[in-house]
Amino acid sequence: MQNKDLFLALEELEKDKKITKELLIEAIESGLVSAYKKQYGESRGVTVKLNPNTFAYRVIAYREVVDEVVNPDKEISLADLQAECAEKGVAFNYKLGDVINEDITPKDFSRIAAQTAKQVIIQKLTEAKRNIVMDEMSEKEGEIMTAIVRRVEAGNVYVEMTQSQMEGVLMQSDQIQGERYNVNDSIRVYVKKVRTTAKGAQVVVSRSSTGFVRRLFEIEVPEIKNGLVAIKGIVREAGYRTKIAVYTEDENIDAVGACIGAKGARVNAIVSELGGEKIDVIEWCADPLEYIARALSPAKVMMVQVNDDEKSARVIVPDDKLSLAIGKEGQNARLSAKLTGWKIDVKPYSVVAAEQGEGSEDE
Repeated sequence: MQNKDLFLALEELEKDKKITKELLIEAIESGLVSAYKKQYGESRGVTVKLNPNTFAYRVIAYREVVDEVVNPDKEISLADLQAECAEKGVAFNYKLGDVINEDITPKDFSRIAAQTAKQVIIQKLTEAKRNIVMDEMSEKEGEIMTAIVRRVEAGNVYVEMTQSQMEGVLMQSDQIQGERYNVNDSIRVYVKKVRTTAKGAQVVVSRSSTGFVRRLFEIEVPEIKNGLVAIKGIVREAGYRTKIAVYTEDENIDAVGACIGAKGARVNAIVSELGGEKIDVIEWCADPLEYIARALSPAKVMMVQVNDDEKSARVIVPDDKLSLAIGKEGQNARLSAKLTGWKIDVKPYSVVAAEQGEGSEDE
């Protein structure tokens, strides 16, 4: 049975839907198999083969020659096949493992059968398109994309990824503290992963992850993107403060200056995207004493004393810089500890001086 228009339509679908002709043909073959079984009540194994060169298709019933039949719809014993050939008066020339094909191509399909074929084809194409989109989105993991807010439910924000129309979910834990999301808002999100749910594929996105900040810096700072400046570490309490440690081996490049930009243009663009979140850009250092002191920025440090065995540090700061070094609710010291990997105990100079004075008196 021929249908040239069918194959011409396949080429158009291949261009419009980005689904390969092979997948389209497979979908149509599955649809025609379902249509044939629907119309003729066929229980045998049936397959359909489309030939794109001749614009024709054939419906084939098949049975495998086996020693012991388990599935009579798809298998036949060697003895039964021999008897069947004798009854039909045809030569018997088969062995175990052979597949017997019989052309059962109908002249036409009924309306009900055609509808069945259509439903199967649409389902197959939908699955194929979903898989293609999932593969494309999986390649976007770790990237920043634009999304449109579609609804807010139970604190979670559901968005539509603009490049794929896939649904994304911005869970409460992935939102920036204090941000508000309204339907139809356009927001930038960080793609964490693509997952399959009962309702289909879904993209898990974030605005609170350190990966979001990392990618923003890679976008805004060419020296990071091209590898001249490396990000050594990022810690963050989303909505409040981020600390990022950067480093370069090129003596002609100021790693911190490159990230901040002329008149703060680069870092301010990132701060704006994060809704005013404070960002401390710190120059990484292999010397833990110096690195710890820098990590407590913007506070100025007088001295750092470390205990290598416990990987702990006591940091001495001027009395009037104590609150700045510790930060609101201990945030600055806490983030500094996470960034450096050292336990940090911040002490004002007056307390340390008093301790040393008492020690001298005891002597």
